[in-house]
Amino acid sequence: MGIYSNNIKPILLRKDILIRLIVINVCVFLLLALLNIAKLFDIDITDTAVRYIAVPAQIDILLSRFWTVFTYMFVHENFLHILFNMLMLYWFGRIFLSYFSAKNLSSLYILGGLAGAALYILSFNTIPALIRMNDAPMIGASASVMAIIFAVAFYKPNLEIGLLLLGRIKIIYVAIALFALDFIGLGSLSNPGGHIAHIGGAILGYIYAKQYLRGKDITKWLNKIIDLIVNLLKPSLKKPMKVKYKKRETDYEYNQRTKSESEEIDRILDKIKASGYTSLSSDEKKRLFDASKK
Repeated sequence: MGIYSNNIKPILLRKDILIRLIVINVCVFLLLALLNIAKLFDIDITDTAVRYIAVPAQIDILLSRFWTVFTYMFVHENFLHILFNMLMLYWFGRIFLSYFSAKNLSSLYILGGLAGAALYILSFNTIPALIRMNDAPMIGASASVMAIIFAVAFYKPNLEIGLLLLGRIKIIYVAIALFALDFIGLGSLSNPGGHIAHIGGAILGYIYAKQYLRGKDITKWLNKIIDLIVNLLKPSLKKPMKVKYKKRETDYEYNQRTKSESEEIDRILDKIKASGYTSLSSDEKKRLFDASKK
């Protein structure tokens, strides 16, 4: 309890959702690693635990373990697997947060994971070669990470990032290269579930970016559900202090606000030309005065 209270709990209470996601993944990994020690005494706890948090492809098992479509995206057993996923999540998550909100990040992480699980389940129940392999459940945050990578890559395709040995390269090329590797990897059948989940997450990230550029946020409904759950879990005995803070504007929100303000000023100026300054209301005079100070 001391380790949790002094080190883990303060991090989880921070507003940085990206760090929270990483900490949750690491804690689950460490817990499974501790359970794995029981194998020294011929007690297999880990495999049993994983079966109840990894998403299965078999429909009958999935129906009895429906929660696994959510839990699997926080589960890793291999050190290199979680290291690579968390590094990618951190690097591209930071870029994502430069253009979108923390709520968008958490919701897209979940939706990307769900998309990966959906494509995995569909493929392993319809493709002949994969049907014979559908007794192996799937774990990992890769689909969620791919959704975040593709979202920011197709929202800002000309953004350049620095890569070791390769130098500066457009983020869109990184996303396409990752997708190509997964697509090519399907033929080897060495890890078809992982490759298919990656593709599912990538498709969801692409859809998110394209819809956002059209002014539609496909994570909005999930944001509301998460807010509702969080509010229900808050202690009811003590009313939480309300803190107002200014949310960081996205490019789309900024452009919409400035456009609206500009149109309003143009309307006021047209009114002055037609009827004179005295025809303005007190609110219109204030808006014109505030605009003149900018």
